[in-house]
Amino acid sequence: MTTQAAQTEQPLLSVQNLRIRIQMDNGEMNAVDGVDFEIHKGKTLGLVGESGCGKSLTSRAIISINPKECETTGSIVYHSQSEESLQNLNLLSLNPTSKQIRSIRGRKIAMIFQEPMTAFSPMNTIGNQIMEAIQIHRTKNKKEAKKIALEMLAKVGISDQEKRFDQYPHEFSGGMRQRAMISMALSCNPELLIADEPTTALDVTIQAQVLELMRGLQAEFGMAILLVTHDLGIIAQMCDEVAVMYLGKIVEQAPVKEIFYNPKHPYTKGLLKSMPRLGGGKSKRLDSIEGSVPMPINMPPMCGFYDRCKDRIEGVCNTKAVPNTRISDHHMVKCFLYSDQREGESQ
Repeated sequence: MTTQAAQTEQPLLSVQNLRIRIQMDNGEMNAVDGVDFEIHKGKTLGLVGESGCGKSLTSRAIISINPKECETTGSIVYHSQSEESLQNLNLLSLNPTSKQIRSIRGRKIAMIFQEPMTAFSPMNTIGNQIMEAIQIHRTKNKKEAKKIALEMLAKVGISDQEKRFDQYPHEFSGGMRQRAMISMALSCNPELLIADEPTTALDVTIQAQVLELMRGLQAEFGMAILLVTHDLGIIAQMCDEVAVMYLGKIVEQAPVKEIFYNPKHPYTKGLLKSMPRLGGGKSKRLDSIEGSVPMPINMPPMCGFYDRCKDRIEGVCNTKAVPNTRISDHHMVKCFLYSDQREGESQ
């Protein structure tokens, strides 16, 4: 869990008022709408929510790899732990194709993509693709780069590294491709690892192995992790702090135990109730959140969860923007149920 001492330290990454807008034929989509969070060295922040809530766009904005159609504003301030020149650097101020952001992307901030089969090039061997990152960021020496690549393949549990080094992505199983993706992401010892749905489409056994691998490598390298997922079971295993995202906004954020044992937002409560539990009985049906996530196009100032919420306040939740409310020093919720602005003017 994130300690008070960690919270007072300078964060490795600070995201403030991040907004991503996309112009559509029928209006403007606010895909990410005013997101704030911090990530501290050696800690894991979980970004959780349903598909389409803006998690992947948020994570990709950090390393400037969203499509050109995404108009991104706000600030993503990076505080490198190892280079003075990268202190207090707003990553959004950099050109996405500039030399400076390319020196950070992969070397200081690395990413594990959701589907490694599409992230890896089918035309190049696994070894050459890992070596490419190493040669760009660590050493130009081909022999040394290959040695590091083989060591990383071994570190992530891939046996017979010499043989695997010369194989293509389609010759790897799903679990092995994910391990190879992790080895490529960690080959330059990044300070922050962004893991976007790292266990999607993996069976339960391989999923457990990948998560254990990530925990072990985090302990070894001391890196921070931003874990993007819709799986609360993974959040419980991996994270120190959780940010619950809905319709482009963070609706609740707190240490992981606080989220699981003292959830406040109706959406967070709905997610937790929809999790399967042992001992529930064969006849007991899982709870579900009725309705679906609306399209955030030309949204009026109101709670985005209004139509699906059983605790909504008519004339309040659907008439004005929802303020952030502090439940405690480390627990924030965006909900009128806990705000003193039910009748007053919105922030």
